[in-house]
Amino acid sequence: QFQFVESGGDSVQPGRSLRLSCDTSEFSFNYYAGVGWFHQAPGKGREGVACINGRDGTTKVADSVKGRFTISLDRAKNTVYLQMNKLKAEDTGTYFCAGGPQCTLRSPYDYDYSGQGTQVTVFS
Repeated sequence: QFQFVESGGDSVQPGRSLRLSCDTSEFSFNYYAGVGWFHQAPGKGREGVACINGRDGTTKVADSVKGRFTISLDRAKNTVYLQMNKLKAEDTGTYFCAGGPQCTLRSPYDYDYSGQGTQVTVFS
């Protein structure tokens, strides 16, 4: 059982930046290739934001955040980051990271492990 721990959420004004961290503990990228970030807005389901293939470094980013959000992996720290720039009110919600066999934005059910989430609030 792998544990995923998210951090870095905060309350910020529109236009500001945040960097979320996902500590993947001993998650093995030799077996499981994908780590993804999902956004859950208040009252809605989880939507894929970005994911990274830990084996070859390829990434996918949702069209809704492309150009503003970037995902990266620090292998030495086993940590996946989500850099969020030019934040908007619609970015408000809980952000979850998840680990699974592939990098996909389709559904959180494609992943086997997930953390408890970190809260991001963008307010005017």
